Amino acid sequence: MRAGLRRLAKAVVVISTKKDGVRHAMAATAVSELSMDPPSMLICVNKTASMHPVLESGADFCINILDAAHVHISAACSGAVKGEARFDVGSWADTGIDVPRLTDAQASFVCRQTQRIPYGSHSIFIGDVVEMFAADTVDPLVYVDGRYVRIGDVAEAVA
Repeated sequence: MRAGLRRLAKAVVVISTKKDGVRHAMAATAVSELSMDPPSMLICVNKTASMHPVLESGADFCINILDAAHVHISAACSGAVKGEARFDVGSWADTGIDVPRLTDAQASFVCRQTQRIPYGSHSIFIGDVVEMFAADTVDPLVYVDGRYVRIGDVAEAVA
């Protein structure tokens, strides 16, 4: 399964949340849109991740799609840096529901958590999108075959 998944190119995101005034962030690729009506997203978080108990308690979250220039933010939120210090990298602001968002992300989806589904080693957290922010340019950070890549000029579509 791992060999097959290495071929699945995915946008790199940082999931951010806040509980009792403490901010939490983690890099992830297991994220997807769920529905346009209602607008909703889902995230899959390993039960061993430090953020899991925070989300399990019902905390709302933000999905920040990283820009190709954000490799350092992904690295910081992948374990190189711990806890609140992850927010020393990048420019962060609070949202209307008091969860942090990366201000120069490709896009940020602010989600009010509505459901948690435990499954195997992970939990699936579903959230209704209550705010969305999008950059003017399209240049997402992508992870495939164990490395970061950029997709280049998105105006050149494959026919």
